[in-house]
Amino acid sequence: MNKNFFFVTASIVALGAAAPAFGADLAARHQMYTKAPPASAALYDWSGFYIGGNGGWGNNNSSWDLVGVGPEGSHDANGATAGGQIGYRWQMGQLVFGVEGQGNWADFKGSNASLVAPGFTNHTKTDAFGLITGQIGYAFNNVLLYANGGAAVTGNSYRVFGPAGALAATGGDDTRWGGAIGAGVEVGFAPNWSVGVQYDHLFMQDSTIGFTTPAGFAFASDRISQDIDVVTARINYKFGGPIIGRY
Repeated sequence: MNKNFFFVTASIVALGAAAPAFGADLAARHQMYTKAPPASAALYDWSGFYIGGNGGWGNNNSSWDLVGVGPEGSHDANGATAGGQIGYRWQMGQLVFGVEGQGNWADFKGSNASLVAPGFTNHTKTDAFGLITGQIGYAFNNVLLYANGGAAVTGNSYRVFGPAGALAATGGDDTRWGGAIGAGVEVGFAPNWSVGVQYDHLFMQDSTIGFTTPAGFAFASDRISQDIDVVTARINYKFGGPIIGRY
């Protein structure tokens, strides 16, 4: 048999026997010099109960229509507001769902001269409002963008002043319901703490208000519309840990 054949065969067998050891040595060298994986980053968890406070500014646009006569005009009643909120959120991946209740004191005041009763001034004040809303948002780790919508309720009072600025008539205190839509952004800045800004538009039902004089006599009735815009800064404390995992 050809000597070259034996030489090639022997070489192949020798190489085959040496390959595992050589491969193991390469693997060991590779493992020795492989860089450690980078440190993982924490994900902020928006899930859980939270409670907080808010403060800001609001504007109530009201139009008065004297029943049986015609429009008396419109005005903006604006001012400060402060209150609190409580809610719960669920997080699924980067989607965040929630429900929230909010109650606020308000001082939205404004007036206009009547277009159908010269010398008389119509005055509106909103002294409280509340929201019950659902939320849907998208989280970029500790930054949450969301939209909200639901029910709204307002507490209002109305006055009519005469030519000399004296009180001519008082409207019954008015509590009315409507809807609310809005949006906000919230940032987790410390374990369990977050701050944000929220805008809400309240579109309320029209209401017919009966006015009486200080002596108790019927004065007039106005159908009054109401739309409110509110911008508030918020701070929340969430019950539960801020970390849900690592990537």
